[in-house]
Amino acid sequence: MNFKHLQYFWAAAKAGGVMRAGEQLHITPQTLSGQIKLLEDWLGRKLFRKNGRQMELTDDGRVALSYADQIFTLGIEMENTLRQTGAGQSTLFFRVGIADSVAKSVAYHLLEPALSVAGPVRLICSEGKFPDLLANLAISRLDLVIADEPMSRRINVKAFNHALGTTPMSFFCAPALKESLIGDFPACLDGAPMLLQGAGVSVRQQFDRWLAENHIQPRVVGEFDDVALMKAFGREGRGVFMAPTVMEAETEQQYGVEVIGRTTDLLEEFFAVSVERRISHPCVLAITNAARRQLFNN
Repeated sequence: MNFKHLQYFWAAAKAGGVMRAGEQLHITPQTLSGQIKLLEDWLGRKLFRKNGRQMELTDDGRVALSYADQIFTLGIEMENTLRQTGAGQSTLFFRVGIADSVAKSVAYHLLEPALSVAGPVRLICSEGKFPDLLANLAISRLDLVIADEPMSRRINVKAFNHALGTTPMSFFCAPALKESLIGDFPACLDGAPMLLQGAGVSVRQQFDRWLAENHIQPRVVGEFDDVALMKAFGREGRGVFMAPTVMEAETEQQYGVEVIGRTTDLLEEFFAVSVERRISHPCVLAITNAARRQLFNN
């Protein structure tokens, strides 16, 4: 691909037409149109179509524009980084996707070691559904995905699971609610108000089975995709909630709640998914080493 042609297309799309783009680039509209036509011929796709006197992007044009945005934005970042940091001090851009089922507090502790590697690092985090993040990993928009489940073999992405660690689950509630619970744990959960993670979270599926096995029927008052919101309701005494035991002290301190019990029958696992079978990326190495040796101590 001739990237000069792509740049002309990008400029025309951003400017809203070849006339304005030609003025910005100091070339004639005819020359600009000719260069874009060469790109269309090379791709075998029409990128613009006429709408009255205006030119608008086709569906293929919008796809091309999204890629062109990334290509030229990265080019600008590279230039700025090299100019600002000088020789031998270039910033390492580390793009991470966090599955929305992973608690923010856990995500922070997993990612924080990446900022301690030698040299300047810029951490770029995005959150989303696990399959969507894997799709971005496959086309190199992400360097790593953090999730609470491994990538399934049925997903057609060439990537590898790296286990970070496993934690049991603890149950928390506000002090006033704790005083009202009857019996020892876990029997005290029977009939108690309960705040739960959304059905898509792996530990939630374990929890449903655990309740049935222990003949416990809490009174579910809320289900949350956002774990932080669930804990906020718990802080106000609206129900009992569960969170990773590894984050027990932080959960108590941050939300003013108390532990009412723990169980090793419920385990939450965390994985780093990358395109590397053998990890060499310095940030990923820092994350995996710190998780295994310090956070989870598995």
